[in-house]
Amino acid sequence: MATDIVAQLADSLAKTGVEDGELSYKGQGRKLDDAQSVEDMVKEIQDFEGLQALRLEGNTVGVEAAQAIAKALETKNEFKRCYWSDMFTGRLRSEIPPALNSLGDALMLAGARLTVLDLSDNAFGPDGVKGIEKLLKSSACYTLQELRLNNCGMGIGGGKILAASLTECHKNSSAEGTPLGLKVFVAGRNRLENDGATALAQAFQLMGSLEEVHMPQNGINHPGVTALATAMQHNTRLRILNLNDNTFTEKGAIAMAQALKHLRSIQVINFGDCLVRPAGAHAIAEIISEGLPILKELNLSFGEITEEAALAVARAVKGKDQLQKLDLNGNSLGDDGCKALKDAMESMNMADLLGSLSDDEGEPEDDDDEDEDEDEEEDDDDEEEVDEEELIVFSLSFLSQVSTPASAPRPPDVSSFLSFPSPDKLIKLGPQESVDVSDATKTAEAFLKIASVYKEENNDVKNAVLDSIDTLLKKAFSNPTFQGYSFVSSLLVLLGLIKSEDKVKPVLVVPGHLQALEYVVRQDYFPKENMAVLEAFMSRSMVQNTDCHSIFRN
Repeated sequence: MATDIVAQLADSLAKTGVEDGELSYKGQGRKLDDAQSVEDMVKEIQDFEGLQALRLEGNTVGVEAAQAIAKALETKNEFKRCYWSDMFTGRLRSEIPPALNSLGDALMLAGARLTVLDLSDNAFGPDGVKGIEKLLKSSACYTLQELRLNNCGMGIGGGKILAASLTECHKNSSAEGTPLGLKVFVAGRNRLENDGATALAQAFQLMGSLEEVHMPQNGINHPGVTALATAMQHNTRLRILNLNDNTFTEKGAIAMAQALKHLRSIQVINFGDCLVRPAGAHAIAEIISEGLPILKELNLSFGEITEEAALAVARAVKGKDQLQKLDLNGNSLGDDGCKALKDAMESMNMADLLGSLSDDEGEPEDDDDEDEDEDEEEDDDDEEEVDEEELIVFSLSFLSQVSTPASAPRPPDVSSFLSFPSPDKLIKLGPQESVDVSDATKTAEAFLKIASVYKEENNDVKNAVLDSIDTLLKKAFSNPTFQGYSFVSSLLVLLGLIKSEDKVKPVLVVPGHLQALEYVVRQDYFPKENMAVLEAFMSRSMVQNTDCHSIFRN
């Protein structure tokens, strides 16, 4: 019975979870080598009136196949969204630029006006960026709002090419009276380092339109961080800034604190594992106490922050009535410092907002900050003397290692994973008890974020997802005050199957969500009465405008 329900749910998602004008081949695992292998796909593209979006994620596309698909796109002048992540698995690096060139040329010929370009998880290196260089400079990208290039191995060279392309696009579009207004930029795990980050910072400053910036784990030190900080001051509508697992040190942290002065719309600040140190934490705390009225999440974990600085941060968030999470885990507080921090948060009636302190590293033995900063400056000088070609080679060799960075990062925390989910982070986390399950909606959100990284073909990831889901939901449903019906209702709202009075934006549905649901409803801890809710819902007409409250009237 459970399997039948999930099958119906999958069918409903297929009908209601897809945006208008979208054709999807997502996650089908097709090996598309030549024109013959994409004949059916090409016909469907040609016959699709008003095509606006094409999903090719989770397939592998060769040069000839890309050329055939491109030919079909040449007449699609309403096209807007490219969801082309993870579509070159097993391909030679030399195949990727011509494939991307063909697709880009087709969009330009069609007169497309893109809003979304997602090429994440393709590991194409600097040459791959060259494959989209012409497209990024063209009028097809004058309207671009989201650029997602996570885990592409761009390196310093690719970062510079990307920055130059965005700069020219802004220049050309401004000349036509429609300046590029990019809102979302995602480029984590690309080894951009200082030079790549600095080049991009110049482009960001020119645009001034960014609302989300995600650049975690890029090997950026304080010179690059300072350049980014300067650029962020000019992007005053910024809501999310995620620079997790780079190396600020005090210089970069103080520069970034100054940037925060100008960002009154900021909601999420993720500077976890960035080595902000006490002086940096004090600077950030001062700015927070003076402004940032709608701050929701602050992550300063694993930053060598001491007790006094942590308490300054805690005092700074007093009165932030929209705050949902303060993460100071993995710092240098010691047992007494952890207790003092908890007491301080409790005295402000904010104890439930403080994340786990289970990985605290204890009080520091010596104050070596100055020596370490001097060492970093010497390292920065050495890096600048390295030939750019050597840096590109290093970036490519980095990509050949399966998610093992050159310098081992500190363990990720739950907040870091939930802000920016990835299979690697989940495996390192292991099953977590520290996720808050007191709120059914937040539990549903956490469930979907964990499920989103599910990979059927990767047993390590698959097991990590299922173990984490077990831990989360066992904890939730074993709590007598947990609202199971609200959890199910929130799931259906987030999956886009029913509407909420609060106008909640549905998530992008991926196969992992369905796999996780199918698993969960077969477990003993999943209550029968919640199964009944699913049954009742699945037996209804499933139209998109179903009111969520009507599900439970019977």
